[in-house]
Amino acid sequence: MNENSKKVNLEKLDKKLEEFKSKKERDGPRRLRTQNDGWRMVIELVTGMLLGIGLGMAIDYLVGSEPVFLIVFSLLGFIAGVKTMIATAKKMNETNNL
Repeated sequence: MNENSKKVNLEKLDKKLEEFKSKKERDGPRRLRTQNDGWRMVIELVTGMLLGIGLGMAIDYLVGSEPVFLIVFSLLGFIAGVKTMIATAKKMNETNNL
């Protein structure tokens, strides 16, 4: 190989690397945003469950009953978490489609 063909090959490689880097930089924030949205939805579900369990345990302790309120409020917390998660998913879908 002569010196000229090596230089041309290096320039082609450099151009491909620059294209790859620019594509990676463009796609990076979108991928992070999707990951953040997923974690937000998981946290909403877990928070609803934990609040329901905590409230149910507290009421059971204060009333002195069997874990009736724990079961009821755990289910209500789960339902509230799912409802919040679905509302967040709808809102994200609307903003992503604009």
